[in-house]
Amino acid sequence: MRINVTPSTSPVANDLREKYVAEPGFGRYFTDHMVLAEWNQSSGWGDAQVRAYGPLSMDPASMVFHYGQEIFEGMKAYSQPDGSIALFRPDANGLRFAKSAARIALPELPVDDFVSCVAKLVEVDAAWVPKKIGESLYLRPFMIATEVGLGVRPSNKALFSVIATPAAAYFNAAKAVTVWISTEYVRAALGGTGEAKCGGNYAASLLAQQQAAKEGCDQVVWLDAIERRWVEEMGGMNLYFVKGRGKDATIFTPRLTGTLLPGITRDSILTVAKDLGYKTQEGMINIDEWRDGVASGEISEIFACGTAAVIAPVGTAKSAAGTWVTGDGTPGEITMQIRSHLLGIQHGTIEDKHGWMRKVC
Repeated sequence: MRINVTPSTSPVANDLREKYVAEPGFGRYFTDHMVLAEWNQSSGWGDAQVRAYGPLSMDPASMVFHYGQEIFEGMKAYSQPDGSIALFRPDANGLRFAKSAARIALPELPVDDFVSCVAKLVEVDAAWVPKKIGESLYLRPFMIATEVGLGVRPSNKALFSVIATPAAAYFNAAKAVTVWISTEYVRAALGGTGEAKCGGNYAASLLAQQQAAKEGCDQVVWLDAIERRWVEEMGGMNLYFVKGRGKDATIFTPRLTGTLLPGITRDSILTVAKDLGYKTQEGMINIDEWRDGVASGEISEIFACGTAAVIAPVGTAKSAAGTWVTGDGTPGEITMQIRSHLLGIQHGTIEDKHGWMRKVC
């Protein structure tokens, strides 16, 4: 896939861009350019275009509007001490994007082409990358079905795009979040789309998130679809439980069952925890074991992880069965150590022993 660049003729003024990058928030401002590439069943992928960011013109009968045939990714570019910019594990995002496409019956974009498109957008909009530790250029690759028609079948046309936004931390890591454990709604079931990063999973989560907010909680925790007792995810993030304390602690996370999203941050933390000398474990934990483990002190810390949040400490859990607080309800020492180490790798202040960072420019 060739990538053709047509620079924007009306980029954001330098002083305004600097203001946006200095106080980015999350998803508030978008860079000057975007990537577009089209696919059709007869000829495959065409060349990609980097062009000015702007609205898309689409027919109201485009299939994505009616059957939700779309996928997306979340990934980040980080400033480095030498002034360069690097992507964190872009190949892993490209591979997951292809797997999501296969599950939603969209065309698979080769991983090399996926990474090249993302890297080119970062290169063109490099001035939008924040330099503060914990901040980044958040990248949103996505693909939508664009065939015009109302037949219920896979679309024979698709559009791939990448947009970017300077981003601060999604959550304030200095404050632990409160979670609502939902037993009324479920995120995914075996054989469904839980492993795919598609918008339908997130749309279906919003009612439960709304319920969590009414209970005074920041996020919802999902349980399995059958027994409604086995812990799966928190919102759109993976969960971790710290069992024990100090260097003897075990960093535990629910195993991938086919209903959980295989998080790239989740996978990275398993490696980082081992680098720091902790034992790691993937398994099953139910809400009774969660509650009893917190009460006995066996579970000393809990945190969630994902690209947007990196790591979000969890302090209080609420459910129809009661409320319990982990430790003193504040971010745990091991949680913050793992977060600091991962951010250090991403920002180039800690050695990247695993080849995760890919220099862009």
